[in-house]
Amino acid sequence: MIKMLLLFILVLQVTAFSQYSLQVAFPNLTFSSPVDIQTPDDDTDRMFVVSQSGLIYVFPNNKNVTSSKIFLNITDRVTSGGELGLLGLAFHPDYKNNGYFYVNYTAPNPRRSIVARYRVSQTNPDSADKNSELILLSYNQPYSNHNGGQNSFGPDGYLYVATGDGGSAGDPQNNAQNREVLLGKILRINVDSSAAGLNYSIPPDNPYKGNSQGYREEIYSYGMRNPWRFSFDPVTGWLWCADVGQGLWEEIDLIWNGGNYGWKILEGFQCYNAATCDTTNKIPPIFVYGHNSSGGYSVTGGYVYRGPNLPELTGKYIYGDYVSKRIWALSYDGVNPPVNEVLISSAGISLSTFGLDRYGEIYAADLTGGKIYKFNATAPVIAPTGLTASLNLMSDIELNWTDNALNETGYIIERRQGNNTFVVRDTISANTTVYIDSAISGLTQYSYRVKAFNSSGNSGYSNTVTILSYIPVELESFSASVAGSDAILQWITVSEINNSGFEIYRSIKNGWKRVGFVEGKGTTTELSIYRFDDRLPPFAEPTEVFYRLKQIDLNGEYTYTYPVMVKAGTTKKEYELLQNYPNPFNGATTIRFILAEKSGVRLVVSDLLGKEVAELIDEEREAGYHEVLWSGENVASGVYYAKLIATTSSKQEVHIDSKKMILIK
Repeated sequence: MIKMLLLFILVLQVTAFSQYSLQVAFPNLTFSSPVDIQTPDDDTDRMFVVSQSGLIYVFPNNKNVTSSKIFLNITDRVTSGGELGLLGLAFHPDYKNNGYFYVNYTAPNPRRSIVARYRVSQTNPDSADKNSELILLSYNQPYSNHNGGQNSFGPDGYLYVATGDGGSAGDPQNNAQNREVLLGKILRINVDSSAAGLNYSIPPDNPYKGNSQGYREEIYSYGMRNPWRFSFDPVTGWLWCADVGQGLWEEIDLIWNGGNYGWKILEGFQCYNAATCDTTNKIPPIFVYGHNSSGGYSVTGGYVYRGPNLPELTGKYIYGDYVSKRIWALSYDGVNPPVNEVLISSAGISLSTFGLDRYGEIYAADLTGGKIYKFNATAPVIAPTGLTASLNLMSDIELNWTDNALNETGYIIERRQGNNTFVVRDTISANTTVYIDSAISGLTQYSYRVKAFNSSGNSGYSNTVTILSYIPVELESFSASVAGSDAILQWITVSEINNSGFEIYRSIKNGWKRVGFVEGKGTTTELSIYRFDDRLPPFAEPTEVFYRLKQIDLNGEYTYTYPVMVKAGTTKKEYELLQNYPNPFNGATTIRFILAEKSGVRLVVSDLLGKEVAELIDEEREAGYHEVLWSGENVASGVYYAKLIATTSSKQEVHIDSKKMILIK
């Protein structure tokens, strides 16, 4: 019967499309030999990573986090290496109030496993009180492997502990079947009360509570070889456990109260020793995979997925293999045969453990690389919706849309001019829902559509929007600078339609005040250059002064520009290359700059390729304001750059600045 069931289950292993990947969750963080990832239920959205050497790190669950803090350091109490070390962490269900957490580590002399309670510092939530240790369990380890090491609280509020069979190969001491020892078991204890001189008590429904055979009352189930990670499904309450096999099979078990899971009588469904193989009352695994190229050699248990981001995996048990680096999803409802899917054929990491964040999303740790990864879908993404297009005073078209996907790599913007075909306008990164298109012509009809993409392909398109690039005034630039006691405002329009003029508004600290008006050109397709000088009030200290324009049509409609800012009352001397005036220009333009102190000055003009086309100044100049006229009569129309290189007289500082200039002939 066992062999028939094995064949049936193996037939139901299938391969899914490669729609999932591991992405580095915290690029700036690296840990030494991470073996556990945990998150307390305390509303802080922090992640805790256990290092095998005896350290626990804490950091906010933010991909941009730049550093972690050491939450607990017990390296002086831990012996580590191989399968030894600080192996497990569990937070008390009421950690938010009592601050208790529980660790599982290997201690030396004699070599033993310790399950201990610690408490968080009363003054620092990111630090534990090392001196608060209360040892709950201590049991010797005859060998250096098969230490188990998992702690986890069940839905019943009890602490569950995984112990390996004590090591070597083939369980030479028969610990897994010996109910008088704690090795090779899943234990369950009540940490909220104590009894009989213990720092815990035995739950009343533990299978051997009050027994007269000398069995350890902490035992919940037995017959385990080396359970490497177990977890509870928060919906069903089922306890899923991955048990590392001997030489043939890796197995996934559902753990039940009082169950015997067969080691070392059975390995998976197969008799380990046919001469002594009694399968009576042994609970078989729900799934096994073989030691071969399509399976693996060392299972790493995971979690039943209940997060919001990957709904297609809901209810599936996600687990992997340390050696083959595969990750699978196992579906099982207790009635129908299990179905196993390959999610990632090679994760590319030494998969030591899985973890969950507070939202139920799955993470994985790389033992050798030290990185923490997040489990992501790379399936085709959902198309964006709600695409809109609008014009601003700079004559740019602004697109906005709604992001409906959580797994996109980026977006592709496509544009159509008139009745032509759509072409790719740009490609932008993920998590962006705004795009500014500045490369447009006046009085032209444009249509836009957007699609998301990732490594597996593209989404469908968003809705299509069409807009006419008509605007009463097309503003080329708007800038402000300070000269003496005046703020100099300059702006350039490319074209104007029914433009009455511009009201100038100033803001100092709060509110806007009208300070002037400049008459417009009505309707024109020629370049128009405007200037307004605003006498600044005296300031006792450096002050930011903001300006904006209110462009008014002849029919009374108006549009505001974006604000520009100058610093007035500044006492600190600065080096600055000011924007040339006019710009764009036809013929000649004035290039202006300010020196904080007497300096050697080199002022040059170069083209787009960086080739110098003119040297305007190469001499020492006094501190203060300077200007020089440059005629572009000997160069072609195009974009040029003015570059200022100022070297202080002491030659200890070099100041470099540049400005873009547009020559139109």
